[in-house]
Amino acid sequence: MQLEIQEPLEHSPEACHCSQCRKHTGNFWTGINVRRTALQVRGAESVRWYQSSEKIQRGSCSICGSTLFWNPTIEDYKWTAVAMGCIDTPLNLKISKHTFVDDKGGYYEIADDAPQSQGF
Repeated sequence: MQLEIQEPLEHSPEACHCSQCRKHTGNFWTGINVRRTALQVRGAESVRWYQSSEKIQRGSCSICGSTLFWNPTIEDYKWTAVAMGCIDTPLNLKISKHTFVDDKGGYYEIADDAPQSQGF
């Protein structure tokens, strides 16, 4: 599978520490919102979608199991979050915010200066 993202990117990466993201990724989720029209997935037939809540589906690779996407199913929503670990091109970006920090695992600390919130 290969991801192609048309630049420029319009957002910075965000980290989510909610229990669903921690369970889905094995730690916390770090993704970047990419305009759906700027995202091309070669090998999309290998993406398996899981409806994790009423308005969110998560995409993983059916071949290797990698966590790939966090995708709202809200009508007219224009963004899909792409897991930062799946982007091969080096990006000079830092996490812009941490969400659901009250749910974070007790085994790590948030050590940067990015803003933190209890929700989105």
